[in-house]
Amino acid sequence: MKPDTVFLGEMTNPEVEAYLAEHHSVIVPTGSTEQHGPHGPLLTDVLVPREVARRIARRADALVAPDINYSLSYPHVGFKGMVHIRIPTFMSLIEDLCHSLASVGFKRIVFLNGHYDNTYAIAYACANAAASLPEEVHAFPLNYWDGLTAEQAAEFMDPSTGLHANRAETSAVLAIAPGLVDLERANVEFPPFPAATNPAPVHTAFFFSAPGSVHRATHSGTWGDARGSSAAFGERYLEVVAEATLRVLTEIEATFRAMPSR
Repeated sequence: MKPDTVFLGEMTNPEVEAYLAEHHSVIVPTGSTEQHGPHGPLLTDVLVPREVARRIARRADALVAPDINYSLSYPHVGFKGMVHIRIPTFMSLIEDLCHSLASVGFKRIVFLNGHYDNTYAIAYACANAAASLPEEVHAFPLNYWDGLTAEQAAEFMDPSTGLHANRAETSAVLAIAPGLVDLERANVEFPPFPAATNPAPVHTAFFFSAPGSVHRATHSGTWGDARGSSAAFGERYLEVVAEATLRVLTEIEATFRAMPSR
């Protein structure tokens, strides 16, 4: 007997038809193919949201669609381990997926993102698609780390602990697929940012508007300290972000229900 699955790509057409008779949500893991330091696999930003999606799928009453592997990695231009597509191409892909998934019956389309540079483009593409989607269809981006509290972010992922190929990301991959991490080459590097009163807008201006900005800011591609990475730490990180993602999804749905059409 064929085993049950939460992955859309592993289902048969009759299985999808039966699912859509009662359920209407799909999660699309969205990442990148880019360097993650000298130690991490290029698909790190896909592996983590896919795993988060798998962990929450049944409780979120959703299927997990095949991943989006190619996206907006232009800040990483200069590193050999990088493949990216143009912003208009990526946005068109998101819009087409919104329409295609909606046309077969999905009404909640969540682009669970693992690569920060994609965030704005996904949101704008969903907005572009919304005008021609049925009113009951909601498509939106959600970064898998968005639900972290300030304390959790300070431990796992912020400018002080690192935001790329750091301990949290590397450990998460160790928990998912340990054979993909070259732990002997795990390193520490932080970009030499000058002091800033408000670092976030400074970093946004530098990284988002300048192709090759990560290559300029780092020698190795690492932003953080990956040397203490472990599968145990990665498992704890995955548990935290999965619970946080599920909570944010619930709050998003409550917000849509609370805002009637005008």
